[in-house]
Amino acid sequence: MKKQCMVLLVQNNAGVLARVTSMFMQRGFNIDSLTVSSTDNPHISRITVMTTGDSRTFSQIMKQTGKLVEAKMIFSVEPTFSLIRELLLIKFSTEGNDTETLKKTILDFGANVIDMSNGCFVAELTESPQKIDAFLEAVSSYKIIELCRSGAIALERGLVSYELN
Repeated sequence: MKKQCMVLLVQNNAGVLARVTSMFMQRGFNIDSLTVSSTDNPHISRITVMTTGDSRTFSQIMKQTGKLVEAKMIFSVEPTFSLIRELLLIKFSTEGNDTETLKKTILDFGANVIDMSNGCFVAELTESPQKIDAFLEAVSSYKIIELCRSGAIALERGLVSYELN
């Protein structure tokens, strides 16, 4: 079992996201993360899905998703040849925390403190899912008020592009 990333380019129609997630639910596939965004074409949306499973399960997901009427293109994103990123916003209490050591840890991971107010501060980190997991482990002993983590987004490296007919 491993995490795998796929991208769907779909017609930007009402209900397309519901149909994609419904297909996953009906077939018992789990979605670890889901991000939807616009593209340079206003008629096409980009859906990035992270899922966990073996190669057979992932192959089934690709085949079933490709059958959706709105699906214009579907492809697997290989981490070796791609950039996969998530955004993390995390709010820490300044009470009961060694804030100087915590801020050093934040900076060591390449995160930024983006707000300081009313007994707390907020850090922002944009990184690979694995590095965000490592960061969360590193700060787990500090008093965290809340956190919010986006779904993954991905682009392949190099001059790879996808033309839709």
